[in-house]
Amino acid sequence: MTAALLAGLLAGYGIAVPVGAVGTHLVSLTARTSLRTGVCAALGVATADGLYALTAVLGGSALAGALRPALGPLRWVCVLVLAALAAWGAATAVRQYRGRRLANQAGATPPSSVRAYLALLGITLLNPTTVIYFAALVLGSQGGAAAGAAERAVFVTAAFAASASWQVLLAGGGALLGRALTGHRGRLATALVASAVMTALALRMALSPT
Repeated sequence: MTAALLAGLLAGYGIAVPVGAVGTHLVSLTARTSLRTGVCAALGVATADGLYALTAVLGGSALAGALRPALGPLRWVCVLVLAALAAWGAATAVRQYRGRRLANQAGATPPSSVRAYLALLGITLLNPTTVIYFAALVLGSQGGAAAGAAERAVFVTAAFAASASWQVLLAGGGALLGRALTGHRGRLATALVASAVMTALALRMALSPT
């Protein structure tokens, strides 16, 4: 049981700690809205990681075989989503900056907590890297196939908890960033940097070999 707990924690932090497009979007979203919205969005990311961990431990080798033909389309869907998010974030920031509404977001409706949760859940589920990571982790484990229901439950729960703790930490950083950059130019710079990072990640994903 302890081994399953440690394996789940390591798996959760292993996929969550590298800050990619999802983490960048989470920080940027929290900086523009509130800590409550950011925490809900963070739990959406962690839920997707937990679902993929559950799918991996239940699917085993069958999952890897079934997923392989879909990797190409999934990658391009993810590229398009990242590019759209980057363009939308940059355009919104520039429009609000020009209208002098970026500091207090007057006239703009921030996303609700539920909407933020569902949005980040969907974005993370579109990322095939997550399910490949968990599938490879389980397949490479000597005890993965023989693990009982209790060990699998502990693994999935620990992976979710690890991912959630890191994503909430990122959301907290976004909230601090939002309070520090309250001016028009500061928020514009934050949004444009986040959009640039997401664009770079989308290009790297598009140009990477299949």
